[in-house]
Amino acid sequence: MKKRLFVLLGVLLVVLMTGCDSNSVQSESTAKSSDPKVKKIIVGTGTQFPNICFIDDDGKLTGYDVELVKEIDKRLSDYEFEFKTMEFSSLLLSLETNKIDFIAHQMEVNEERQQKFLFNDEPYNVFPLQVVVHKDNQSIKSIEDLKGKKAIVSATSNSAVLLDKYNKEHGNEIEIVYSGSGSTDTITQIKNGRADATISTPFAVDFQNEQADAEQKVVGDVLSNSKVYFMLRKDESDLKEAIDRALKDIKADGILKELSTKWLGADYTDQ
Repeated sequence: MKKRLFVLLGVLLVVLMTGCDSNSVQSESTAKSSDPKVKKIIVGTGTQFPNICFIDDDGKLTGYDVELVKEIDKRLSDYEFEFKTMEFSSLLLSLETNKIDFIAHQMEVNEERQQKFLFNDEPYNVFPLQVVVHKDNQSIKSIEDLKGKKAIVSATSNSAVLLDKYNKEHGNEIEIVYSGSGSTDTITQIKNGRADATISTPFAVDFQNEQADAEQKVVGDVLSNSKVYFMLRKDESDLKEAIDRALKDIKADGILKELSTKWLGADYTDQ
């Protein structure tokens, strides 16, 4: 009887100790959620941008922009960030209609976007765009060689804006088509010859060749080396300033360079 009592007391002690530990250890996210002063921010991003925002083999959202936002979140005690994923073409409308609070998807500044939205001041990456073709293609060596060819890009993307501008300045010589399902559709169309080229980055091509056997290569000079930012609504000036403060610290700590090297294969940051 005494032996049973000792065993029960021992089990009870373990349970009590375990309960104390679990109650005393809270994740930063849980602690933020329980604080009524913390403002929840919905971050819009995608799932099909290689190295930037994508679903890994374990089914988790990750990539350069995703991990950077998580790092910013750690440093902003007044805010709690939550990701909302969607097609890239839906991001701008979702921001405009208050479904998300800012976009993390390698956004470049252009006149049309500036009229509607707010960009933060501190760039976090440089985005080198080049012509991309099938690895066996020997006829296309630059954007000039796309005359009479078909180029596939995602609608409203940096690549689409660049290609559309080039086309208008050169007599609309390139046939521009838009991908139906992100990078997968682009890879398929270039592989089977339905499209001749796309506009992308060296780090995206490297990732797709490794992960999806895309059989692509980069050709010609860099067409655009624009800085990229987070895009917010016009009424989010306080959030913009907070993001910029955190970004400056992340740059100074060397963490931004580490993230770029890890996810993009080199330091593409603006420091």
